[in-house]
Amino acid sequence: MTDTITLAMTGASGAQYGLRLLQSLVVADKRIFFMVSKAAQVVLQTETLLPLTNNIEEIQHTLTAYTKAQPKQINVFGREDWMAPVASGSGASSKMVICPCSSGTLSSIAYGASNNLIERAADVALKERRQLILVSRECPLSEIHLENMLKLTRMGAVILPASPGFYNQPKSIDDLIDFVVARILSQLGIDQALMPDWGADRL
Repeated sequence: MTDTITLAMTGASGAQYGLRLLQSLVVADKRIFFMVSKAAQVVLQTETLLPLTNNIEEIQHTLTAYTKAQPKQINVFGREDWMAPVASGSGASSKMVICPCSSGTLSSIAYGASNNLIERAADVALKERRQLILVSRECPLSEIHLENMLKLTRMGAVILPASPGFYNQPKSIDDLIDFVVARILSQLGIDQALMPDWGADRL
């Protein structure tokens, strides 16, 4: 395995984006530090056929089997595991994605709440000037949401809304999911074959 990516899923709709990203990171031979919020577990149960328990070992086993990952390629951490690598700048990965990112999580990160490990990991990414990608999924957006996004953008985070395009003439929901995941992978600097680059057919 090459480098490590931190991936967190929170309680916005769009669990499929997070799962597809997890699969893609496994295929790209990345080690993944993974966290999931309580609200995200509810969303997963509602939107997918992959319900996750509250047991960390069971979550790790389920995700490893689902993605066909290598043993220990996915490392799952609990919401209050303050000894996890992601809780400190000396142990955290250089890149973090929250996908999907709820407006509540986005707000907590913007104000440095660090009430759980996901928020603390994002806080570490910001303070260490490391890559932080927030895949927001909210519609419509209030002034509060927009102000928080602007604040985080100015801090160096990337706000990447789950807004699939249609110029590739998608044929399925999977195509729409892949569009967004491809954009995330590109931001991470990971080669991807989910979606051709714009203008690639002209080269």
